[in-house]
Amino acid sequence: MKHQPADVALAVKRLQYRHHRALSRVLAPLGLSLVQWDTLRHLHREPDASLHDLAMLTFQTDQSFGSLATRMADRGLIERIPGPGRAVKHRLTTKGEQLRAEGQEAVNAVVKSSFDPLTSAQLQQLGDLLDLALGPDPTA
Repeated sequence: MKHQPADVALAVKRLQYRHHRALSRVLAPLGLSLVQWDTLRHLHREPDASLHDLAMLTFQTDQSFGSLATRMADRGLIERIPGPGRAVKHRLTTKGEQLRAEGQEAVNAVVKSSFDPLTSAQLQQLGDLLDLALGPDPTA
């Protein structure tokens, strides 16, 4: 077998690490860290997300994401809105949406360059294979 599971896992991790470094570099001029931009991206897709949901989506603990959300709210990137009970919902501000859109362009360029060697069919196949490998989230 040409590709052992451990080798494939390592290749996925290396690609993720390459993306992390490159994305951090292109987002820095916007004053955003990768996790901040990821937060803006998720809030664009899921307005009114809870702190816990955003923490899970951005691979943070609730506590660390709470600190991040406070800093982002202080910068005027997101707003916190009281929800039912003790829940707090989060939304993008106009400034946050502007930075998200600018960041999206930079992110698209980085990610596109990683997959340029693949044909469209290969990219679709890779996406399908990753979906299959990921399967349903056992922690959901």
